[in-house]
Formats: sequence, C-alpha cells, structure tokens
Amino acid sequence: MTGQVKGVTGEPLGLYVHVPFCASTCDFCAFYQTEPTAAAVKGFLAGVEREARLVSGSRPVTTVFWGGGTPGLLAPGDLSRLGEVVRGLAGGRAPAEWSVELAPSSVTPRRLDALLGAGVTRVSLGVQSFQPDLLDALGRQHSVAQVRRAYGQIRAAGFASVNIDLMFALPGQTEEGWAEDVREAVALAPDHISTYCLTFEEDTALWIRLSQGRVRLDPEKEARFYEASWEGLEAAGYEQYEISNFARPGHACIHNLNTWRMGEWIGLGPSAASQHGGWRGANPADLGRWAGGLDRGERATEDRRELTQALLAEDAMIFGLRMNAGVDLGELKARFPGAPWPAVGEKLARLCGDGIAERDGTRVRLTRRGRLLADAVGEEMIAWQGAPTAC
Repeated sequence: MTGQVKGVTGEPLGLYVHVPFCASTCDFCAFYQTEPTAAAVKGFLAGVEREARLVSGSRPVTTVFWGGGTPGLLAPGDLSRLGEVVRGLAGGRAPAEWSVELAPSSVTPRRLDALLGAGVTRVSLGVQSFQPDLLDALGRQHSVAQVRRAYGQIRAAGFASVNIDLMFALPGQTEEGWAEDVREAVALAPDHISTYCLTFEEDTALWIRLSQGRVRLDPEKEARFYEASWEGLEAAGYEQYEISNFARPGHACIHNLNTWRMGEWIGLGPSAASQHGGWRGANPADLGRWAGGLDRGERATEDRRELTQALLAEDAMIFGLRMNAGVDLGELKARFPGAPWPAVGEKLARLCGDGIAERDGTRVRLTRRGRLLADAVGEEMIAWQGAPTAC
C-alpha cells in the first residue's frame, strides 16, 4: 500500500511567494528572475492576487517566506499590497512567522517600514561575504559598507529575528578568509546565521567556469570550511539545527522546519513550488506563462506529482537527517505507514555500521562525520530497496 496523502486540517501550512525581480544576475544563481520593469511588476502583483484567490479555500497559512529574486526591489507600496495578499490567506492577520529575503543594496527605511507594518517578523540579509574581492567574483551588487548600513537599519526597525546568509568554498576563498567572514558576521550579533556551500548549478556563470576548467571542486577543502563554520558559530553561542543553519534560542526558522519535515506549503508566483492537497508541483518559471494560466482561471503547475506515503517518507528522511535532531522513526512510521520501512532499516543499518549515523531508541541522527557526507546520505536514501535489518 502506498496511499495518496491528503491535507490534514489543523496542521501547519506554509506560504512561499517568489518575487522574480533582480537588477542583475549573480554568477551562482539558478533561480528564475527577470527585469523589474513597471509593466512586469504590475502584472506580477495582479497575478499573485489572482492566484491567491484560487487557493483561498485552504486553511489559514501559519508561516510565510518571500524569496526571489530580490523582494526588496519592490516599492514600499507594492510590498504593502503584497502583504495584504498574505494577510488574506492567513485569516486576516499576520502569520506567526513571516520571513523576507533582502539584498543589502535594496534596504531602505521606507521599505523596512512597509514590511514591518505588514507583519513581517524575520529579515534574511544576503551578505554572502565580507570580502570585496569575493563579492565581485560572485557578481554581487553590494559593498561591505552597504551590508553594515543595511544591517543597522534592519536592527533599528525592530524585526523580531534577523538572519545573515554567508557562502563558503568560493573560488579564491581561503580558510583564513572564511574564518574572518564568520567572525564579522558574529560581531554583528544576528539572531540566525545561514552558511551555504557554493553549488554549481547548470546554466550559471560559475557552472560555465567549472566546465571550462577555470575553477575546480575541492571536497576536502569544503569539509574544512564546514567544520570551521560549526566550531566558530557554536563557540559564539549559535546552535546548529540543520547542516547550514545556526540560531540563537527561539530563532530557528519555523517555515523551513515545516518544509524539511514534509509539511504542506503553497507557492505563489512564477517558479514557486507547492506541496499541498495531495500533490506536488511548480508554477512555470516564466512570468508570461504563469500569468497566462491565471488569466484562464487556472494554476498552470508543471511536474505535477501525486504525494504518496513512500515519496513523503523518503523526503522526510533525506531532509530530516540534515537536521541535528535527526528523525524519529516511530513518528514517521505513524505518519506514513505505507512506506517501505523494512528497506529503510537496511539502509540505516549500513549507515550506523559505517559510523555515519547513530540511533537512540527510535531516533536516528547523523554523526559529525555523517553531517560532512549529508549529500551522499541523501542519495543513499533515494529509491529504497532491500530487506529489513536492525540498526
């Protein structure tokens, strides 16, 4: 029995809004984006309002995340208008947690006032590095001075949580430079710090450089960057709760936790993904095609896939093992009884035997060594096969 999975009333419901506008394309970015012309912004806002009406029969959303693109490129009035859409889907009030990504160069007091007035609780500032040469190499359009000014303005505005995004394993980045970036971030005292290893996505400028041999991967150096992040941030009082995410008590991102645990969320905007009502899919990664579907009164989702217990259990294991708390097998078996759990037992036994995972009762988590191999563990958990054994 695989069994289709239906939405459960009363469970958390996330909302992701993809704001596709960027002034320029960073060399590492593969997310859908387009030029923020007046006509494009007007069409986007009207489209989000139409799409929201199509999903408004769902239970109220409990967490929200605006990503992009650069949501901060919208004018203050447009941010307020988009905020009204969110509040409508949250039962006429601001959701408990509401996160917005901002680029340092887009931060202004008027934009922050609009976000705070709408009910935004978290701002994630895309710093990436405090080294000017690395910012240039990434194609980032901000300076270190803009980072400091933006962070100060965000703090002064009074948001409940502030996150800083950093990247490591960048071309030309040294271990000493990365340690300095971590120290610079800690000195600002944000509530949350995300540290992402650079990935080479197809059709990006960095992917082209990789394919041409102008940059090279160095897994051993990446591992040293990871370990330096963990040691430096934990020593500064930030608890690691997921491979790339560290938070002070009470500031972990609830929206992301719901996503990693395979809860439900609705995606609005071009390229936004949804997992809701028994299916998973994504809107077209094209502003015109997305809007065209809405003009016909439909959400033109692509890659639509039925949510089975096996699929959700597999993904809950993959993403759950990336969290320091790991996964509770008893809880997952109760949620997804139709998944092939005997096959999971065999794979977990192998991971435990190799020192990559450890088990305490029904809870399984990765060891420190296992966290360095989290991507390989994810591949191991895909397409479960085999016979049951104990871990």
